[in-house]
Amino acid sequence: VNGAQPASQPPPSLPSSRSFLFLLLLAFASPSSARTTPMLRRMRHSTISGFGFGAGCFLRRTAAARRRTSFVRGLAAGAHGEIKAGLEGVRERMMRVSEEAGVAVELIAVSKTKPVEMLQEAYAAGQRVFGENYAQEMVEKAPQMPPDTQWHFIGKLQTNKVNGIVKGVPNLKAVHTVHSEKLARKLGTACEAVDRGKLDIYLQVDTSGEASKNGVSAGPELNRLAKVVASLDPPFDRLNLKGLMTIGAPNDTSCFDKLVEARAQVAESIGVEASSLKLSMGMSGDFEEAIRHGSNMIRVGSTIFGARDYSKK
Repeated sequence: VNGAQPASQPPPSLPSSRSFLFLLLLAFASPSSARTTPMLRRMRHSTISGFGFGAGCFLRRTAAARRRTSFVRGLAAGAHGEIKAGLEGVRERMMRVSEEAGVAVELIAVSKTKPVEMLQEAYAAGQRVFGENYAQEMVEKAPQMPPDTQWHFIGKLQTNKVNGIVKGVPNLKAVHTVHSEKLARKLGTACEAVDRGKLDIYLQVDTSGEASKNGVSAGPELNRLAKVVASLDPPFDRLNLKGLMTIGAPNDTSCFDKLVEARAQVAESIGVEASSLKLSMGMSGDFEEAIRHGSNMIRVGSTIFGARDYSKK
């Protein structure tokens, strides 16, 4: 009929992901092929026009599904895995010795160089506190773990890496390796910049005298640093002096005694009870002896996760 308006055409619907891939392969058949027909050319044009939006949605859905699958697999594998057994063994030994010594002890599962799937297995077995030695590794792992994971940085920390871990790891709980006012100031400033709550700080003490170990010497140098970190002057008001940490020499338990003595001196210098400052000492090979000497926090890795692979570090 003259003057009649043409019926409006409904907008083309987006194909499902499986149909999308089929059409994409079909529509991009070689133009020189004898099978290429006007219909295929129209399909090619239609596919290209919707490719930008459709491919973006498809890739985002696929990436999200892979992340969910990875986490679920990690939880499922951890239910009866070796990591669960390792954790249970460490916890049993830790509890037995801590009861004998009369001290409360927290376990940090040291996961440096380990894939995030192994951390997910430990999480499924009830572990929530993890320790990392490398800044970039912590930043990469943190988003892949649940938000109630607590992260402790326990390795050598360069000042140019501070902003990365403070901004990139919102649930960063503590840094155990503060050995200078410069590093402490940098940490406080970084916390100010992101307006986060107080960050727990452990001062690293050199108790072995080994050239390969970092740390502040016990005595006036350590006491002065403790006063600075414990002050309420900005930016140190963003830090919470939680205690002292050491990496003692192998098979030398006198290092533990030295840290206990250093704590008493620091407590007196800043006017607090010695028991209010925690001691972070003891690793896979000596954590039971460390607890007997008063450790409140042990850092155990290989006994839980197995030997480490440093080939990619």
